Amino acid sequence: MEWGEFDKVIIVEGSSDRRKVASVLNEDVEIRCTNGTISLTKLDELVDELMGRDVYLLFDADESGEKLRKQFRREMPEANHLYINKMYKEVESSPEHHIATVLLSANMNVKMKFLSQRVND
Repeated sequence: MEWGEFDKVIIVEGSSDRRKVASVLNEDVEIRCTNGTISLTKLDELVDELMGRDVYLLFDADESGEKLRKQFRREMPEANHLYINKMYKEVESSPEHHIATVLLSANMNVKMKFLSQRVND
């Protein structure tokens, strides 16, 4: 997949988060990692690259995740913020059905088996 191939971009913190989100999605969405913190220079480059695309931010419910959100809020105010439940703390450790519900709330196609998991739990 080439960068810029899809209209939607989800930005997550790490590669484990990327794998978790990708496993739940049922549509082609570009998933980018910040690899933790991001420098202002890198963030500016990312903002320029993603201009005109639908950007979604899905970060951990912790201090570093909130720090990233603040950076993106300043530099990319049009981005859509998606939140995991604080009880899960990390995207990576959140159950698939929870990630599916979060993505579905942003009108993304998700694999139905993860939504039915919740009903059966």
